[in-house]
Amino acid sequence: MSEAKWYVVHTYSGYENKVKANIDKTIENRHLEDQILEVRVPMQDVVEMKNGVQKATQKKMFPGYVLIHMIMNDDTWYVVRNTRGVTGFVGPGSKPVPLTDAEMAPLGIRQENIVVDFQEGDTVQVIAGAWADTVGVIQSMNIQKQSLTINVELFGRETPVEIGFAEVKKM
Repeated sequence: MSEAKWYVVHTYSGYENKVKANIDKTIENRHLEDQILEVRVPMQDVVEMKNGVQKATQKKMFPGYVLIHMIMNDDTWYVVRNTRGVTGFVGPGSKPVPLTDAEMAPLGIRQENIVVDFQEGDTVQVIAGAWADTVGVIQSMNIQKQSLTINVELFGRETPVEIGFAEVKKM
């Protein structure tokens, strides 16, 4: 099994977020979380002047393109290639070419080793966001997304909620 690399996928212009959502849904449905690790539409902060008012917005760095961190094999290639809105991988002919580390550096995407002081089964308290002051037990952790899933009681039943690492502290 080869290691995961970043690939560039060409999409219809304006369909980048739909393609990302569709691939994310397919990953979940087909249980490919261990093969397609991350789908990203690179954005950059831009300050615009409109009617004399400064407004900070986010713009796509590469309109018409989506970055995918995945292990290339027949299954993952098929899933991505046959996603609605995808016109193909970037590379000569039909062979996808992974981005090099030098090409990834200016995009601000780095493989960071995150060290957290909690693990699955630990009890944590949410300190920020909509679920602030909620206490729950960690059910699963996603290091790529820097998030974890806890069960919270909602309307009398346990409901899984995904929360970022920065929003919790160990009890």
